[in-house]
Amino acid sequence: MNYNNYTRKPSVRRRTKVWFLFLGILLTVVVTYSGRKALKYTSTDKYCMSCHIHPIADQSWKMSTHYNNSPGVIVRCTDCHLPPKGDGYFFAKAKTGLKDVYGFYFKDSTKFDWEKKKLLEYAKGIVYEKSCLECHRNLFPVTLSVNGGNAHLLYTTSEDPINCINCHLNVGHYDKNAPAHAHDTSFGVTITSTEPPFTGAAKVERFEDFSEMVSGTRVSFKMVALPGGTFNMGSPENEPFRDPDEGPVRKVTVSRFWIAETEVTWDEYMAFFSATSSQGRTEGQVVTNRKVDAISGATPPWGAPDQGWGRGSRPAITASWYAANIYCQWLSKVTGKHYRLPTEAEWEYACRGGTETSYFFEGNPRKLTSDGFLKKIFGPDTSFIAARVVYKVNSGSKTEEPSFVKVNPFGLKNMAGNVAEFCSDYYSADFYKADSTGINPKGPIRGSEHVIRGGSFKSDAKDVRSAARDFTKTRAWLVTDPQMPKSRWWYSDCIDVGFRVVCEIDSVTE
Repeated sequence: MNYNNYTRKPSVRRRTKVWFLFLGILLTVVVTYSGRKALKYTSTDKYCMSCHIHPIADQSWKMSTHYNNSPGVIVRCTDCHLPPKGDGYFFAKAKTGLKDVYGFYFKDSTKFDWEKKKLLEYAKGIVYEKSCLECHRNLFPVTLSVNGGNAHLLYTTSEDPINCINCHLNVGHYDKNAPAHAHDTSFGVTITSTEPPFTGAAKVERFEDFSEMVSGTRVSFKMVALPGGTFNMGSPENEPFRDPDEGPVRKVTVSRFWIAETEVTWDEYMAFFSATSSQGRTEGQVVTNRKVDAISGATPPWGAPDQGWGRGSRPAITASWYAANIYCQWLSKVTGKHYRLPTEAEWEYACRGGTETSYFFEGNPRKLTSDGFLKKIFGPDTSFIAARVVYKVNSGSKTEEPSFVKVNPFGLKNMAGNVAEFCSDYYSADFYKADSTGINPKGPIRGSEHVIRGGSFKSDAKDVRSAARDFTKTRAWLVTDPQMPKSRWWYSDCIDVGFRVVCEIDSVTE
């Protein structure tokens, strides 16, 4: 027997294992090195900009204080749009990378709604709070202003979650139209019309449509006469996307009234602001303009209330419920009629226009909604809704003028979409159950927030249904207001709510 064969075999096996171990280590080193190099390269600004093809965003970044600052420090794309390393960095990078690769190869960047991507709601999903705090560890530096100190104190003590970008949304990407932390003293400046001003309000002798005129200006607006009637208020339990506070459905009767054809426009609101405001006034002072029967108007706004979208016939936004209510009081004084905000029942009656379906036009909410994976691929049905409602699919992420849409059956525009609208009622989730009168209901006697209706340019189709309800969120809508106390007149964090007015029949002699 030859024992040499047996003695050599273990040696061969050992050498084979050593080679495999060496190759494994070498492969691991190569993969690790290549992986780190790839990870580093795919985290550079150059790579990010090669995938996210949007020159305006690149330019706005270089104009921002994250790039153009006195120390010359550049805050990279991944510094904001990925969490800190060791805090979910790799998982977030992989998730973001897959999403970006899909978008790069399967989507057309020229069709992206870049305006929408500038809004706070979108930014909250792509900017990491932990990354902000990773760089800005001292929230109370000696150079911080008093208003900044108050804001940071609120940030550190608030029970409600507040994001850094609530106040610093445009720090990473400069936006010249973004509201600034300073009073806009030029806001009340208006261009004088070459036409002679109206010398008096409209004289109304019959219950019919009329055009109201604001004396001393060229501002006028159409009021539509709605006959009283009984309708089913709320949504049935089988209506798609129905919320519990929309029911139970009940029979409600409303008396006849006039309602504005459109939301209160900037032209209309500026007439009020110019007549009642005091440019030198701040929130802590009380000034009465005796020329308008002791009605004191809004203080100067902070930044640009119109968001740079334009004023004119676009709906007035960022005014608070309180400001809208004072506007109605002023309008009543200057016209001699009784103007007010609509009750929730009046609003829904006007919106439905005699219909009892989900919308005042044909459409199933399940087919119209943009929510859901398949809808993101194939898109929603827009055949009827796009011509009648300004919502997130067709809005361009901003308000539109009245000519953008068709009227509802009562001849009213933008009852659904464009901006949500204040109602006079306090909000209650179960008021429909509690109220048994059903005749000109006015909501709960007391409350903390008010009803808003109609959805806005930000809304999905399911949220512009005739019965859909929402309510003001005063505290959340004033987070970034740098004043202490917060403004009563302007919302710093709500850009999609406005209002329209109602005129009561008993205020006009027939």
